[in-house]
Amino acid sequence: MHPVAEQPTLISSVRRALHLLDAVAASPRPATAKALSRATCQPLPTTYHLLRTLVHEGYLRRVDGGYVIGAHVATLGTQARAQLRTERMRTSLQDLHDQLRAAAYLTLYQDGEIRLLDVVDSSSAPRVDLWVDLRDSGHATALGKAVLGALDPLERADYLDRHRLPDLTPYTLTDERELVRRLEHQHGPAVDRQEYSLGTACVATPLRIGMPEGVVVGAVAVSVPSARLARTLLRVDALISTARSVELALVG
Repeated sequence: MHPVAEQPTLISSVRRALHLLDAVAASPRPATAKALSRATCQPLPTTYHLLRTLVHEGYLRRVDGGYVIGAHVATLGTQARAQLRTERMRTSLQDLHDQLRAAAYLTLYQDGEIRLLDVVDSSSAPRVDLWVDLRDSGHATALGKAVLGALDPLERADYLDRHRLPDLTPYTLTDERELVRRLEHQHGPAVDRQEYSLGTACVATPLRIGMPEGVVVGAVAVSVPSARLARTLLRVDALISTARSVELALVG
């Protein structure tokens, strides 16, 4: 005798309420209680009880002629889209980590600051010890240099006016004039050669949204032991492809 498959426990009242929401959303005009009762094959008294509850909770709204979707559903839709964007970006970072066997990072440039949004790493490809916040180390990180190199001169000058250039390792560039010169001549990916952390190198590319040049909104990067930098630079196409995927997720 085959064991009977365990059936999920379903709450009938919840199912009926969800069916009502579907029916209201499918209606091209405000739906009456009677029309919704027929559409969902529910008794009219039950339909009225559920409609009152859904209106009270903000999922539906009563208007002349019937019921329409309420503001709370729109809020859920916005939150769901934000979650979907986050999942898509993290999937892109995970793919980059898997391809390059490197810790992958995503930053956003918001309100004039470089903010770390997500990191995907593993025991075989651990993240860098972020001992100095990115907001204070943009000059020494590939993530920061990717953003600063892509900014227009006025935005870059504003950032540098608001931030010191602390000496983090013997390789950190702290001369602002020389930093600007290198950023202005930065072609291809930005590179951190042990400037943030000894023994570690990073490679990054900026994120842009809009045409033709686009607004700089952040950067994507990977970190590897410094001995692997040359090999990683040969795979910069994977980094750029990930950046394009993240850009699409941000505007999706």
